[in-house]
Amino acid sequence: MGIGPNEFRRVVETLKSRYRLSYPLHIRPDDPFATLVGAVLSHRTKDEMTDRAFERLFSRYKTPAEVAEAPVRELERLIRDVGFYRQKAQRLRRIAKMIIERYGGEIPRRREELMKLPGVGPKTADIVLSFAFRIPEIAIDTHVEAVVKRLGIADEKDDYETIKRKLERLTKVEDRPLINTLFVKFGKEICRRPIPKCSLCSFTDICKYYRQQVSLKRRITRP
Repeated sequence: MGIGPNEFRRVVETLKSRYRLSYPLHIRPDDPFATLVGAVLSHRTKDEMTDRAFERLFSRYKTPAEVAEAPVRELERLIRDVGFYRQKAQRLRRIAKMIIERYGGEIPRRREELMKLPGVGPKTADIVLSFAFRIPEIAIDTHVEAVVKRLGIADEKDDYETIKRKLERLTKVEDRPLINTLFVKFGKEICRRPIPKCSLCSFTDICKYYRQQVSLKRRITRP
């Protein structure tokens, strides 16, 4: 059985008091294009490497028009710290060109339009909408997914959209843009993968994963 609205509210309020709301360097809430580029660069890449590549790229190219005209080899050189940098360099150019040709140089504010951009899936779209446009979407990454499945909010088999719907039912609209940042910080510090630090967690009394682990240990140690 998953946790209810009151228990989830306790989780959110505890994390809000625990963590300062800060963003990695590759997320710029005042710049939708920069946030989109940062989200694309971050796929399968640690934040430190993403930040390094992002800063190098944006020291040269800051707009869709500039990225669209940049030589691919130059883009590859600038973002070489991220995983799959050659594919991402090509993708960034295609995204920039499509933004210019289809959207007049403006970043779309609708989820379905963002997801028409090359290589932009639901997570990237939700990051742009929630961080850059302050639209109440919840971006689900691997840390968020791990936390909500351990708490019992989502099932192991649930996909991105199912997890998101379940979180939306529990989350106040004004808190939705905060969920990614809070749960990522909690996932990196306490609810880590593959082995969480349950001894440091404030939510073991409502955590499905913790109950399962305690039950398993009891069965193993039973004479």
